[in-house]
Amino acid sequence: MVVSSPSGGGKSTIARKLVQGRDDVAFSVSATTRPMRPGETEGKDYYFLSDEEFDRRLESGGFLEWATYGGRRYGTLVNEVQRIFGEGSHALLDIEIEGARQVRRQFPDAVTVFLLPPSGAALAARLRGRDTESVEQVARRLARAQEELRAASEYDYVVVNDDLVVAVEQVAAIVEAESLRVPRQQEFAGLLEQLQRGVAEAQSPASQQQKETRS
Repeated sequence: MVVSSPSGGGKSTIARKLVQGRDDVAFSVSATTRPMRPGETEGKDYYFLSDEEFDRRLESGGFLEWATYGGRRYGTLVNEVQRIFGEGSHALLDIEIEGARQVRRQFPDAVTVFLLPPSGAALAARLRGRDTESVEQVARRLARAQEELRAASEYDYVVVNDDLVVAVEQVAAIVEAESLRVPRQQEFAGLLEQLQRGVAEAQSPASQQQKETRS
């Protein structure tokens, strides 16, 4: 599942809340060339890479997707997604629009969710409330947000992040519904065969005779 939003739209918060509430979903930690912020942890918030290391992994095919945002590069490491699949979990990617497009090209059946802010004023307030960027940087992110919002129609689902609890519940409902799609249920073929066999046995003359004998 890919979750995207304009910067300040709440995608990281919702992604983490979703992972905390479900055992079958694991968060794919992205790699970035931006500096670590106060309170962040390597391997938990991001894998912090130098530009040289990012280039090396890019050249070796180590990224599922990557994009430049705010002058810094971000990407999803292939081995991170493989780790999650190996654990039997759904991989949750908190990534930008261009990265989402790259994922869709490689995984057409990926589920994509775009988070909308309740208003432009609310988005601006969230960005300013971080107190981690200059006025000019906030202005650039708001300008970028206008472009990002145009891409919302490319996604499978749109969720308005007005109330955090409600937004998390809605995204969780999407995970639940998509998990029940027939192509995603690995045990479906065996279950269906077992049910068909059971119905056939119930219709057999021997089964009918046993039923009459009990009566």
